[in-house]
Amino acid sequence: METPILFTPTLPTFFTMFLLIYLLARFMLFRNWGPKHRPEASSCVISLAHSTPVVFMAIHALIHSQGTSIFASMNTAFEDTVLEYSIAYFLVDLLHYLIFYPTQVLFILHHLATLYVFTTCRYVVHHGADAIIVLLFLAEITSGCQNVWTLASFQRANSASAAKLYDFLSPRFYAFYSVFRGVLGPLFMFKMGLFYVSGAAGDEVPTWAWASWMVVIVTAICVSILWVLDHWKDWYRDRVEKKEK
Repeated sequence: METPILFTPTLPTFFTMFLLIYLLARFMLFRNWGPKHRPEASSCVISLAHSTPVVFMAIHALIHSQGTSIFASMNTAFEDTVLEYSIAYFLVDLLHYLIFYPTQVLFILHHLATLYVFTTCRYVVHHGADAIIVLLFLAEITSGCQNVWTLASFQRANSASAAKLYDFLSPRFYAFYSVFRGVLGPLFMFKMGLFYVSGAAGDEVPTWAWASWMVVIVTAICVSILWVLDHWKDWYRDRVEKKEK
């Protein structure tokens, strides 16, 4: 006899969890940090609380997917949970940017576009979560390293150990990011695009849905590639300057 599920996490539950984590980070964990980096550091903490679990959740969801087509199969209950977990995180982080950094238009647009893909897949289309979750995995697997790197960058001017950690992580993080965001992500995106353009999705994923998803995905990957290339250039320039000294 199966044990009944007495509690199922929902979007409001996840939203409340991420909000509480953000507030605890802001008012307790980073209470001694200056006003410049305290909100950003709190954002890093909820990003860590999202990225690390969601990588394992995504792996579990993909392993147990019951669909015959990774790009158009019906969402499973657990895949919907993964999407809700991510929707909750992006909603809280979007509020963070709207309150503290309303001029950071690129990040706000990124969050809005990501929320559009997740919410339409979860609540409107009800198909195609497998493909979205693969992309989520490829994006979030680098976030843990990125957030540690970001936190170290905030303190490197005041802490020798933070500066050493930042210098150690930078090339390794850029390489890690380049592989997943700059190579594997575009390859999967290309395969996904070919599938939808061929019409193989049929009526399961409407044209308006997959076409808009592809616009968001292509834009996000292009921005990610430009971002890491810019940081590679900065890192190389700093290396050259240090050698010249």
